[in-house]
Amino acid sequence: MQLGFVVVRGRSMEPTYVDGDVLLAVYGAQPRIGDPHVVRLPDGPEGPRPIAVKRVTSRGPDGWWVERDSTREGVDSWLVGALADDAVLARVLWPRKPRHVAAMRRCRTLVATFRKKREKR
Repeated sequence: MQLGFVVVRGRSMEPTYVDGDVLLAVYGAQPRIGDPHVVRLPDGPEGPRPIAVKRVTSRGPDGWWVERDSTREGVDSWLVGALADDAVLARVLWPRKPRHVAAMRRCRTLVATFRKKREKR
């Protein structure tokens, strides 16, 4: 197994990850249902698709089912079907609990709002 950094490109994993987020991933790790993973999606009509981050949601007889977190855009198993074992390249290790990151961002926004209100007094 090998560690590596992955930079998120695109919006398919929003709100969990946003474009430009840097993730730490372990290549060659056993996939875990519910966790985000680095995957190789099948080629599209325009040619090869870039390596992507998707959430593994189940394992079926045809392979791993992966989904995007965004309801608005992105390619996932609903479009391309299940992925073979060798198409799931790495498991994201950090940040693993992105909800905490989002909560921290909301807290910072709240603190900034209260500070502004207090300064106006």
